[in-house]
Amino acid sequence: LQKLIHLLQATDDPLIQEQALITLSNSAAFSVNQDIIRNLGGLSVIGRMLSDSAPKVKEKALNALNNLSMNIKNQEEIQVYITQVCRNIESAPLNSDLQLAALRLLTNMSVTNDYQHKMISSIPCFLHLLSEGTERTQIQVLKVLVNFSANPAMTRHLLKAQV
Repeated sequence: LQKLIHLLQATDDPLIQEQALITLSNSAAFSVNQDIIRNLGGLSVIGRMLSDSAPKVKEKALNALNNLSMNIKNQEEIQVYITQVCRNIESAPLNSDLQLAALRLLTNMSVTNDYQHKMISSIPCFLHLLSEGTERTQIQVLKVLVNFSANPAMTRHLLKAQV
């Protein structure tokens, strides 16, 4: 895991970055590895990949962060990327794999009320995706909105959103 993280830091080759991110993502499916990746500084290395210009690298980074977000301590570090993830959703092509990966990460990050406030400005975008997206996109958006609906503090924001 440490070598993969170092490899991500050392290379600018998108194909190598994608493969390293896929391997880290698969490794993060095991809870013991989630702590190891965090302790090695992997979350910030993966998070930096969200500003990469290659959509596939961003997508793979989002998938890795999604698997890593199943851990509360990891969520505390991943939450700093929520605004950027929301921007990726808004700028990604409609129904793209990149958009879906970002929505999956926000689904995990919105399970608790802790970070939902960071997603408020994207509610109009979510509602737009709900009306314009394919069924796969709609399902992912609905998962985020259902998480919001369980939080009374989000009610006002959901009801006053401009569509």
